Amino acid sequence: MAAQMAVNSGASLWGPLKELWETVEGAVLRRQPESVHLLDLQLKKHKPHFVSLFKNPAKSAEQREKVRKASTEGIAIQGQQGSRLLPEQLLTEAFILSDLFDIGELAALELLLAGEHQQPHFPGLTRGLVAVLLYWDGKFCVANSLRSLIQSRQGKTFTLELSGELVALTTRFTDELMSQGLTKRILSLVSEINVTREFERLQKERGLGNEKHRKEVSDLIKECRQALADSLFSWTCQSSLTKDDTLALIGHLETMTAEADGSLDSVNLALVMALLYCLDVSFLEQGTEDREDLLQALPLLTERQYVSAVHSRLMDSQPWKLPGLQAVCRLAWALALRALSQLPQGSALVEFTEADEALADQALLGDVFLFMKEGMLGCESCGQEEFYIRRIHSLITDFLALMPVKVKQLRNRADEDARLVHMSLQMGSEPPSSLRKDLDHLMVLIGEFYSKDIFGLELGLEFWCPTESLQHTSLQGSYLGMALQRPPHKQVVLSKFVRQMGDLLPSTLYISYLRMLKGLANGPQCAHYCFSLLKTNGAPHGDNIQGVAGSPVSWEHFFHSLMLYHENLRRDLPNPDTSHYRHPPLRGITQRELEGLTAFLQLLTTIVTWSENARLALCEHPQWTPVVVMLGLLQCSVPPVLKGELLHCLAAFGKSPEIAASLWQSLEYTQILQTVRAPGQRQAAGIEVELNEIESSCEEYPLTRAFCQLMSTLVEGSLPVNLGAGLRVPGFEPYLTFLRDAVFLPFPTRAYRRPAEKWEVADAVLEVFHKLLRDYEPQPSDFVQEMVELQGEQVPAHKPPGHSIMFHLLNDSPMLALCLSLLEEGVRQLDTYAPFPGKKQLESAVLHCLCLLDLALQKEVMFMDLLRESQASLLVSPLEQLLQGVSPQTRRADHIVNIARYLYHSSSNPEAAFQSAKILRHIARYPNIQMRLVGDFTHDQAVSEKLMAGFVECLDNDEAEEGIEKGDDSDALKKIARIQHETQIHILNLLITSLELKTPNLALYLLGYEVKKPVSSTNLQDPGVLGCPRSCLHAILSLLQRGSEKRSGPLLSRQAPHLAELCYQVIYQLCACADTSGPTMRYLRTSQDFLFSHLQHLPFILPSNQIAALSQMSWLMKTAAIELRVTSLNRQRSHTQRLVNLLLDDQPHTQHAADGESGMEEQTRSVSGFLHFDTVSKVRRKLLSVLDAIDFSQDVPELLQLDFFERTQIEQVISNCEHVNEQGHTVCNVKLLHRVLVAEVNALQGMAAIGQRPLLMEEVNSILQQVVERNRVRRSLSAKRHALQSWRSLVETLLTACPADLIPADDRQLIIRDLLLDLHDKVLSEDAAGELMPIVAGAVFTLTAHLSQSVLSEQQQGAGLEGAASSGFASIANSALHLILRKLLDFILCTGGGFQRLRAHLYGSLLYYLQIAQKPEEPDTLQTGKSMWERLTAPEDGFSKLQRENLAIIESYGTALMEVVCRDACDGHEIGRMLALAVLDRILSIDRQNQWLVYLCNSGYLRVLVESLRQDDATLQGLLTPQPPLLKPLYIYESKMALLTRVAKTGQGAVELLRCGLVSQLMECQVFDMIPDSDAHRVMRDQSGFIPSPLDRYRQILLPTLRLFQVILTSTTTNHQQGAAQVLQWLIVHADTIQSLLRCQELSMRALQELSLLTGIISKTALPGVLEMGGEVNGAALLEFQGHINRFQRLCLSLLGRLAGSERERLLKQAEMAAPGESAERREEMEVAMQQVCANIMEYCQTLLLQSSAQAQFSICLFGPSGGEPAGRDAGRADLSSTLPSVAYSRAPSLGLVLYLLKNSAADFFRFHQSHRQSLGKLQSLEQLPPEELKELCQGLVSGPGGVEKISSVQRSLLAKRRLVQLINNRAKLLALCSYVIETCLFVLWRHLEYYLLYCTPTDPKDSLLPGVSAYRSRLGDDSFGGLRAGGGRGLGLSRVSQQDLDQLQTEMATGFGEALQRKLLEVEGLYSQVRSRYTFIQALVRRIRGLLRQPKS
Repeated sequence: MAAQMAVNSGASLWGPLKELWETVEGAVLRRQPESVHLLDLQLKKHKPHFVSLFKNPAKSAEQREKVRKASTEGIAIQGQQGSRLLPEQLLTEAFILSDLFDIGELAALELLLAGEHQQPHFPGLTRGLVAVLLYWDGKFCVANSLRSLIQSRQGKTFTLELSGELVALTTRFTDELMSQGLTKRILSLVSEINVTREFERLQKERGLGNEKHRKEVSDLIKECRQALADSLFSWTCQSSLTKDDTLALIGHLETMTAEADGSLDSVNLALVMALLYCLDVSFLEQGTEDREDLLQALPLLTERQYVSAVHSRLMDSQPWKLPGLQAVCRLAWALALRALSQLPQGSALVEFTEADEALADQALLGDVFLFMKEGMLGCESCGQEEFYIRRIHSLITDFLALMPVKVKQLRNRADEDARLVHMSLQMGSEPPSSLRKDLDHLMVLIGEFYSKDIFGLELGLEFWCPTESLQHTSLQGSYLGMALQRPPHKQVVLSKFVRQMGDLLPSTLYISYLRMLKGLANGPQCAHYCFSLLKTNGAPHGDNIQGVAGSPVSWEHFFHSLMLYHENLRRDLPNPDTSHYRHPPLRGITQRELEGLTAFLQLLTTIVTWSENARLALCEHPQWTPVVVMLGLLQCSVPPVLKGELLHCLAAFGKSPEIAASLWQSLEYTQILQTVRAPGQRQAAGIEVELNEIESSCEEYPLTRAFCQLMSTLVEGSLPVNLGAGLRVPGFEPYLTFLRDAVFLPFPTRAYRRPAEKWEVADAVLEVFHKLLRDYEPQPSDFVQEMVELQGEQVPAHKPPGHSIMFHLLNDSPMLALCLSLLEEGVRQLDTYAPFPGKKQLESAVLHCLCLLDLALQKEVMFMDLLRESQASLLVSPLEQLLQGVSPQTRRADHIVNIARYLYHSSSNPEAAFQSAKILRHIARYPNIQMRLVGDFTHDQAVSEKLMAGFVECLDNDEAEEGIEKGDDSDALKKIARIQHETQIHILNLLITSLELKTPNLALYLLGYEVKKPVSSTNLQDPGVLGCPRSCLHAILSLLQRGSEKRSGPLLSRQAPHLAELCYQVIYQLCACADTSGPTMRYLRTSQDFLFSHLQHLPFILPSNQIAALSQMSWLMKTAAIELRVTSLNRQRSHTQRLVNLLLDDQPHTQHAADGESGMEEQTRSVSGFLHFDTVSKVRRKLLSVLDAIDFSQDVPELLQLDFFERTQIEQVISNCEHVNEQGHTVCNVKLLHRVLVAEVNALQGMAAIGQRPLLMEEVNSILQQVVERNRVRRSLSAKRHALQSWRSLVETLLTACPADLIPADDRQLIIRDLLLDLHDKVLSEDAAGELMPIVAGAVFTLTAHLSQSVLSEQQQGAGLEGAASSGFASIANSALHLILRKLLDFILCTGGGFQRLRAHLYGSLLYYLQIAQKPEEPDTLQTGKSMWERLTAPEDGFSKLQRENLAIIESYGTALMEVVCRDACDGHEIGRMLALAVLDRILSIDRQNQWLVYLCNSGYLRVLVESLRQDDATLQGLLTPQPPLLKPLYIYESKMALLTRVAKTGQGAVELLRCGLVSQLMECQVFDMIPDSDAHRVMRDQSGFIPSPLDRYRQILLPTLRLFQVILTSTTTNHQQGAAQVLQWLIVHADTIQSLLRCQELSMRALQELSLLTGIISKTALPGVLEMGGEVNGAALLEFQGHINRFQRLCLSLLGRLAGSERERLLKQAEMAAPGESAERREEMEVAMQQVCANIMEYCQTLLLQSSAQAQFSICLFGPSGGEPAGRDAGRADLSSTLPSVAYSRAPSLGLVLYLLKNSAADFFRFHQSHRQSLGKLQSLEQLPPEELKELCQGLVSGPGGVEKISSVQRSLLAKRRLVQLINNRAKLLALCSYVIETCLFVLWRHLEYYLLYCTPTDPKDSLLPGVSAYRSRLGDDSFGGLRAGGGRGLGLSRVSQQDLDQLQTEMATGFGEALQRKLLEVEGLYSQVRSRYTFIQALVRRIRGLLRQPKS
């Protein structure tokens, strides 16, 4: 038992029933697929609810006890574990509720709990009040479900066209209910449930809340009763009731009472109609195919007892409470019997059918027609139900058709009565009181009944028998169009009735007959027939012996009478200046005549309203001239009521534009409204006087209202500009002034006899204003004061009326104030929720006010702009500022709040809410207003809650529907659904606009964020938690979440795609904005699991609205990208992992199984498991299926085919009409274009133009359609771009921002592979749109970069390529890589000539791709290298294999690809050029066959590149100015030089470059001579360090050139000396620059690099032999060249002195000081550069020595004979270059310098060797290294403080490994340089010592003529080897060598070159030279030098 006593938190009296109703609605009304099965389940579950309808669960002591204990022991709640303690207060309320509704205690408790849960949806109500609503809502759901189920049955009256299966199910179910006594249950419930009684009970227990709650409760109770009665009615429409049920129904009707005004209420009417349908046989006439079945099912024919029982019950003479109702039932029965008697089966019922006459008589005695008019038609719901109307129609027509004798009797009786009345009038006595008015009532009933036709059924057509064939195209009836066919008998009878009643009509029936005709003329065809009838009646009949005019009911008669009245009254027209005017003598028209005239005018109005032909025919009739006569009558003294009718009639005529134009002139002429004052006239006349004097005193305003209606009709056409010209200033202004100042402004202060009329007047006048403003477009001419001539003087002209209204609305005018106070009054009245007279008109007036404000806001921008431009002296304020003014009623600035409060009434007034949202959205554009609005909205707590509730209610609306076309407003419900949907759209746009503005803004308040504290401190909660109200954010989320748990995905995205798109956009904006991002994402993640539940439904596919589906996905993906980034940053791994898996997994998930639908996946899996397939089938990755959903093809509309317009001009007009819409798309304004084109067509003159107008309009139409299509294409492309962009950002976030270890490397590569291949497939398809390519290219670039990175990091982590060589490269197979390369190249080629920026991305991708096959740097271990044979036969490694295959693929594309890349490299966008150059560089580096190189040379691209260097010169010079310009040219230059350097690396390429004249081009460049001064520009340095200093920029220009020369010199080898000669010429051309570089003062890092390159070039070119080879150079030039070469030599030697000697240590220290952070690396680089310079200079010395002579005795001397080491540290001695340049050349450097260099190099060698060994050791034991050391190694490679801490351990060891390899290779390089320096130093030493100690003859001053001296002198002074010449021509100075010098040299050398050094040198050879260079070379030289030094001194 305890289990059953658990409480259902959804409330068993509400939750399940709500679900039941949703299922029924889904199946029956929405026709959802698969709903039949669900409906079946629900009906089985809820059958008890239907059987015991509205029966509540009973109370019980046990339940009461259980509930009582819930506060101490707790109570179990379904779906929650354990029991829950409930507060005492709740239990008390539960007992109250239980007693109130007499329901079980547990049920009451459940209702309260549900009420507590639903409370946020009902702001301002307590849980008890919500529980009351839920109780009745549950009942309503049952009643509504019952009604829908019964309506879905198949039957005799209507069909819903549902599936057979569904109909069978509902029919079976409802039949069972009926058999269990449903009818009696319904009847007893309708009697029991009573709003007043229920309210009394609720009032007693305080169960009623505010006005809104009361209204909602009473509506629910009324709707329950109505639904029950409708159920019974629907049943009888379709099937028959049993005998007992019918009698029970009759019994119920007997006791029925009417409302106060004598009409039935809608519930009772439904029951009456139910009985009338029970007694209905008319459906048998229709002759449908199932007639036989229906006959069988009709108890009237098949059950004799049924007929007998009903008959005796209705014949019973006992009077009912409503005799009229009894009469109606009797009449219906009489007609049923009459119809039965005419059927063959009816013969059996003869005893009953005989009584039909008697019954009919009794019915007539009971005033049946009077009751039908007052009791039934008086009920509001009568006209709203089509089948009520049809039944009453059949009742009336059956009476006329089946009982013609009765009708004849009625007519005779009426004639008789008319005679009696006539006689008594003549005798002056009272007419007899016993007169019956049955025919009168019948006619009035017919008139009333047919005059309302909201469904457009035009049932009155049955009364018209077409005498002549109608040329009417829109005939709806089947038989009406063919006059040849005989009309049905009934129709003939009815039309005869209409005609005969009009013949010899007694005067008493005259008015009734006119009223009947008015009803029967209601409809386009009926009006036509009626018009014809009145026309033919008037024709004089031939058989009319008296020759009098025709019938009194004819046009002839009517208009003749009108003219007589006019004649008669006009004579009496008094002088307006006499005082009698106030009380006109009404002797002309009696009351009876007034009624007759009114009836005729109403008939005329009806006919003219419906039939345009009648309008024109009457108007143009020469005798009748109705318009003139009516205007004439308006000037006479007739009662205002009649004038009102006359004006209504004129308004109907005014519907035709042709008539309207002349009507305006007539109005002006007759001065109905006095617009011209006669001179000397004292007071006004016309309608203004009537209003102020007569109507105001009568307190009734028919004339004013009619005048407003006339104006409203007339302003719909065009306003005549020259109205009243000649007599006054022409225009509409006087009318507008009257309407505004005399009608609108005083309306609130006038007195009204009928309260509703106040609002009728306001509504009528505001409608005119609305129309005038709606049709007004501000024009520049409106702001220029034009003058018109009037009676000889110039007076200012009037402005258009719309301009005037705008002006009043943009000023603080009485008109605006009244509109705003009207809005306030309106919202106050609506807040009472009480009905009051004129409510409908008030709502309409309010709507017009809102529309006026909205239109003013729309047009004010253009209005103000034009006003500013015109410089007119008008003063206006923007409306949005005026709306912030203070309201005089409340003394608060609450206008905008009042407007916003209409949103709270969106359910009852959807249009007002819609306009309100629109206005708010206009105002929300202004940030300064937003701030104030937030204050106004939150100022008063109660108002604030209401406003929030209003916005939320609009968003929550279930009825709103998207996709209903604007024109389709035929169905009122559809129109409301459309408006509600558009309101939602406006609110969301309001939120989107506001969110872009600064805080606080409206959106934050409406979405539930803090507006008084910082936004980021908001803590979002579910509604109801911690008192958090339901905000727009909750509404948006619940809209989006609907259906997201089911497999089909969020309902909104299918049902309202545009709405869903905006919802997703709001969510994205909240997540993207810094302030709101934190709270929003927390809430979405924790409370809603929003992103996961929506992303799993991607892609959204909506064939009907592809654009919206793409936009929805875009916003969702962008939000997901943010979420991934944020969760990764916050290390919320599980969240990130879940999303990543969802997006990237290709394994199927088993989700959705919770739906109760067993998941589709599971079924397929079980099947596949059973069939032994591969059970783990792959599914498409979510990201890829989203990409599939973006269709890359785009259909483009074809060009316009025009016959009349000029295409280029039309295109120009179209582009002029373009603007950027809210979504940022450029679209064409179709309305504006339409206006322009139509104006163009209208401007055409002449007959030809008029004839061709239809064709022209057709062409205009086709242009407009084309433009609409173009707009669609643009929107579509834009949506695709947006979606693709979002997809790309999501992919990039996944790959870059998410922790790398979330996606394993092998998966990562496969994912990237899939993405790349799919992207390429889509973009390479034939019809892919070019607009999408750039985004794809960007994505391809990112993906390739990640692929390359992933593969490289995988190899670094030791996967190695040993094992991988066979299967492919890393995790991704080679075949996949090749495929990617092919697609990439296809993509490059398919972009053709354009799209260069796009190709830049693709070149980047290609470079990343080619990088994959680049071999990583390997450590140089200095081990014995493999032999050549081993290298040749070694198996190919993975890298070279992939490289070879890549190249094969690239070459397969042939010259097409080469052409594209070369063209891009030579010309175009800078980045594209750089990347193309880089691609060429990369391909040339792997192209072993040199095919690309050959192409480059042969196609002339190489020459173009070389020759472009000359053009670059000027731009490069510009780069050296102090102010840093754009650096693009520099980067391009660097790329170009890099490529040329690559070309020069092959001999063939180098030769080709020289042939192209590379060096000569560079010789002409002057940029090399522009060395910036290093100090001058320090001031200009860029602080960020990004822009290099001018000197650095100069080096960036020089270094690539020097490198290029070095490569050329190396490639062109010795046999090709032309290269060296050309480079030497370059050096000489720029000699000054070169020399100043060599003299460089500050040897910085960059300077050393420069020097190392320079010295390298000089050492290869500045040689004596080069010039001779370089071709014919004349003697003088040769001399000059040699001078330069000598200077280069000297400078090099002095540089050696600086680097080998004094400055070396200082420089290294300086480097460490300069950049302490990077000291180790800087120091290494410095060391390498210095060693390189020394090596180059020593090589130079060696070359010079060797070239001068092969033997030492003839070779030149470069170093002086002094063996002393240079002064170590003080750098002051003169052997070394001092800091003063003048001393620098004074002496040649001494040989001691070479020795010093040798010693240092030897020492360095061992230092480097040691370091190299250590690093190698570390590399081999990398795993064992302590973490501290790892960190230290990484330090140099990670930027930023604390960077090392952040990276993972795997990354750390990779970096350490990279650093170690770097160190090892650096050391290996230094060792090679040291070893080379040692070898050259030894050689130079040996040659010099050999010369000095063996061949040199010392000189003494005495014997200066010895031959040796001259030999030495000549040797030192020879021009070509001036190494020791002491400059200019200042003699030899120091160059005499004495014997003493030589001795000293030998001694110093011997000590310097001691044992220790020799041992060291031999060790160097042992350690290094064995492997690397000439073995035993050092050994031999050491031996020789030792020999020389040991020689005895000579």
